[in-house]
Amino acid sequence: MSIRHHPLRRGLVAVLSIALATTSALAQASAPITYRVTPDTNWNTLDHRHPVVQRIKPGEVVITKTLDATGYDERDVQRAAASNPMVGPFFIEGAEPGDAIAVHFRRIRLNRPTAWSFYRIGTFALLPDAVEKLYPNAYKPGTVRPNRPNLLLWDLDLARSVARLREPQSAVARMEFPAKPMLGVVGVAPAGDFAPTSGPSDSYGGNMDFNEVREGATLWLPVFHPGALLFMGDGHALMADGEPSGAGLETSMDVEFSVEVRKNARLTNPRVENADYVIAVGSQREFVSTLDYALKVATTDMVRWLTEEYKLEPWAAHLMINAVGEYEVVTVAGSMALKVPKAHLPARSAP
Repeated sequence: MSIRHHPLRRGLVAVLSIALATTSALAQASAPITYRVTPDTNWNTLDHRHPVVQRIKPGEVVITKTLDATGYDERDVQRAAASNPMVGPFFIEGAEPGDAIAVHFRRIRLNRPTAWSFYRIGTFALLPDAVEKLYPNAYKPGTVRPNRPNLLLWDLDLARSVARLREPQSAVARMEFPAKPMLGVVGVAPAGDFAPTSGPSDSYGGNMDFNEVREGATLWLPVFHPGALLFMGDGHALMADGEPSGAGLETSMDVEFSVEVRKNARLTNPRVENADYVIAVGSQREFVSTLDYALKVATTDMVRWLTEEYKLEPWAAHLMINAVGEYEVVTVAGSMALKVPKAHLPARSAP
């Protein structure tokens, strides 16, 4: 009898087939449920009364698309009105007022070959004598959007993830930079019947324009309504700290995320985590708050974070911030962040 037809071999093959089938079934069972969400309607307000676009459980994955700040999609077709139209709201099962949600951004990727930016830095970021000497805020009307002379077009190399200014061309500098895709707007419906537009930011998140909200990061937000009601939009291919012009390199985006819920977290402001830092965000309304107040909000929240979750003594939290804390301007119009390197932190206590 050949080995090929030996009864023992046939038995081993049968056992192996069953094992492979079982492994495949377990893998499928353990894979998170994934939803693809491309809504017909995008919202310009974070209103808890908007109809839910998708209910998701913690750990489930959402793949979606965001429009640019003027409502244009990946084909550069206008699908919604400006400004900052958002996808959402997503209802997070189990999230209740007083809890917090963690939004894990698994992918944030460019999906069209162009972006636009403003032509010059905002007057809110300059001294008065510099404002008097500004060049006219008009380049070529209609270059990017109808009746908009103050917008410039950037070409995005999706394969290399590079942004290059199409025109005007500098005689001395190559206006080409590595892209760092991020989302300007991520937030939840705020408390009560307050329905702010997607223009400002506050404790609920919103238009934070924080360039650390990118692929691989986790954004923590407080919950004010059942389900949290999560919104997002306003993709940027690249943006400096502070958003000094009032816009980044604005474009549409492919986004993949999942969410977890932390019960009774009593979070008061957004927080961001990445591989290297914990970041307390003093998210404040632009042109209403001041950077010094936002700094105090971020510092106060970081002290609380270090003492409650990492169990540092209050004096140790103060001295660690004083030794290795890194302040960052989120928006020059009113928000600050405080970053502490994870390398200096002890293991986190279980929530």
